[in-house]
Amino acid sequence: MTNLTVVKTRIHAGIWEGVVNDSQNSDSAPEIEVLHLERPVQSLALTQDIKTKGAWHLRIAIPPDLLSDGVQVFVIQDRETGEKLDAFTIITGEPLEDDIRSEIQLLREELDMLKRAFRRHCLETS
Repeated sequence: MTNLTVVKTRIHAGIWEGVVNDSQNSDSAPEIEVLHLERPVQSLALTQDIKTKGAWHLRIAIPPDLLSDGVQVFVIQDRETGEKLDAFTIITGEPLEDDIRSEIQLLREELDMLKRAFRRHCLETS
């Protein structure tokens, strides 16, 4: 179980912004990763909040080459535990009414994450 939480503040000019809170108020930067289609997104920055202990500002520049028609899901997770902290979706192309594709894609991402965690657990316990 992770001690990290993520709260989105906004998306502006192609940059997702949020705050990572560490319940243990650690001074060391949390190990955060962002995945798109199970591949890491390299364009993230984490800076410590000088006013709040254990808080970190997270900025994720959304790479334009990852955007295409349809639903794109980005998963923010704790690199150490693999636990999902948050996710965001971007829908481009034709307007979609009552579309559940983003929910299905998010479920797929979570299922893939669970499969990886289960495999890792099996390797560690054998």
